[in-house]
Amino acid sequence: MTAIPSQQRLDQPRLERHELRRADGSPVRVLVVDDEAALSELLSMALRYEGWEVRSAGDGAGAVRCARAFRPDAVVLDVMLPDMDGLAVLGRLRRELPELPVLFLTARDAVEDRIAGLTAGGDDYVTKPFSLEEVVARLRGLIRRSGAAAVSSESLLTVGDLTLDEDSHEVARGGEPIHLTATEFELLRYLMRNPRRVLSKAQILDRVWSYDFGGQANVVELYVSYLRKKIDAGRSPMIHTRRGAGYLIKPGE
Repeated sequence: MTAIPSQQRLDQPRLERHELRRADGSPVRVLVVDDEAALSELLSMALRYEGWEVRSAGDGAGAVRCARAFRPDAVVLDVMLPDMDGLAVLGRLRRELPELPVLFLTARDAVEDRIAGLTAGGDDYVTKPFSLEEVVARLRGLIRRSGAAAVSSESLLTVGDLTLDEDSHEVARGGEPIHLTATEFELLRYLMRNPRRVLSKAQILDRVWSYDFGGQANVVELYVSYLRKKIDAGRSPMIHTRRGAGYLIKPGE
């Protein structure tokens, strides 16, 4: 029986997502090994959403062959496979790629099973049913610690001549500092994380205020007007309204 991960909203971007890439600028590579096709595809979809290149295999022999050709930066490995168990697959992978980070994925949750996997050389362990976001977060940590990739976008968001530093909370347009309130900053960050994408009032409420949509649209209109006065005043407009659809930000013309 397929263990379905807890429900995720893969169609909406994460505010805190920073892109990981290889040192040469190419996408991070992840190999997903699981004999449950539906689960493997769901995992692969979540990882591709991160901008990563993903390959999958349904058994141990296929995983070894794929790893040899694909040279992944990390592996999500199911312990229970039809031809050999994950511990045996791990041994074969490590003979060719000794530093390869491996995240075990299994229905087993007994302490002795966890210890066996980690003792055999696995770097982390997630049990089914699992959260897709947890798997992604753990993989990001493993990849960072392995040195296979680095954060390419760091903390700076840029759209046209507008910049926003997520760490220092500094905002500037054309080099001129712009002072925002905490809520204005969160709204601008969400818009800048989705340049040229129309965001509905319901999406903005959910992400910035964490409200369910229901009569609160006026607060979005109010804060968009605040932002326009600070971002667009005396300059080419960057924040645009799509009547009946929502708002978007794009470089000024």
